[in-house]
Amino acid sequence: MLIKIPNAGDCREHQVTPEEVYLERRRILKGLAASATLAAFPRFSWAEAGRYAEVPVAEAPAWFDDKLLHARWQNLPDDESLTPYRDASHYNNFYEFGPDKGDPARHAARMVTEPWTVTVDGEVEHPGQYSIEDLFVPSQLEERIYRLRCVEAWSMVIPWLGIPLAELIQRLTPTSAAKYVRFETLARPEQMPGMRAGFSLIDWPYVEGLRMDEAMHPLTLLAVGMYGRVLPNQNGAPLRLVVPWKYGFKSIKSIVRISFVREQPQTTWQKMAPEEYGFYANVNPQVSHPRWSQARERRLPGSLFSPNIRETLLFNGYADQVSHLYAGMDLSREY
Repeated sequence: MLIKIPNAGDCREHQVTPEEVYLERRRILKGLAASATLAAFPRFSWAEAGRYAEVPVAEAPAWFDDKLLHARWQNLPDDESLTPYRDASHYNNFYEFGPDKGDPARHAARMVTEPWTVTVDGEVEHPGQYSIEDLFVPSQLEERIYRLRCVEAWSMVIPWLGIPLAELIQRLTPTSAAKYVRFETLARPEQMPGMRAGFSLIDWPYVEGLRMDEAMHPLTLLAVGMYGRVLPNQNGAPLRLVVPWKYGFKSIKSIVRISFVREQPQTTWQKMAPEEYGFYANVNPQVSHPRWSQARERRLPGSLFSPNIRETLLFNGYADQVSHLYAGMDLSREY
């Protein structure tokens, strides 16, 4: 007899949302009136339902709307509260649009995201130019509610929509020579004013990478949406990576190239300041940034008099799922 031992983050059978509740929730998320009682939403309160409904309706491509109707939704963990959409979409690092946290929301609307093509190349059996539809239509969208921890010691809780990166990788079929996956962000200075500003000391385009086993891990998500809507430009539309146990700069935005490579890619921040930003960038409260401690974090939203400070968790709280990836490694050296 096969006995399956569930992971710490897996839903149990009693937590599965009944079909009628799921359908009613979708109606709320579309912004329609609802008459169900609070008891009909196990672990999903009217507060969260209302917050989703209040998210601005954004024009989305037809394929996204079609996939949204059949998405797999996740219940909010009992010990977490969602970061308000306004904070998650207006407090961002996306240096292509400027160095200030509000620059992406101010300037990203000018970025054209349709049509969007992703180049797949390197050690892979199915290289080519792929549209977002090509990449996502064969798959079911999933909601993943993840903690996001920035290397600057602030954090959020965000409900993403996407597919496991592993699912796409399996379809693309990398060869045995591929040991890493390299990602590249759009570089379009005429639509990205930060690339033309003083902060453009960055060697564009922005590059990130994962070891193959990290890329194939079930938690690693390729996201096209958040808060039940299509991704806003400032959050990395139309396609971004989400790696929840790593610092946020690893979750590269507005991806235009995915390359399967033999050697560890040199990533943007690692190239600029290797003593501060390592390739792995795993959340680790025991390894401080050279200029500040990583032992604690500021959970947004907060204020001057109520900063919402909390202890940082190893691997951002996902240690049970991912610590085996780094067995035998010195995480103070291979940070």
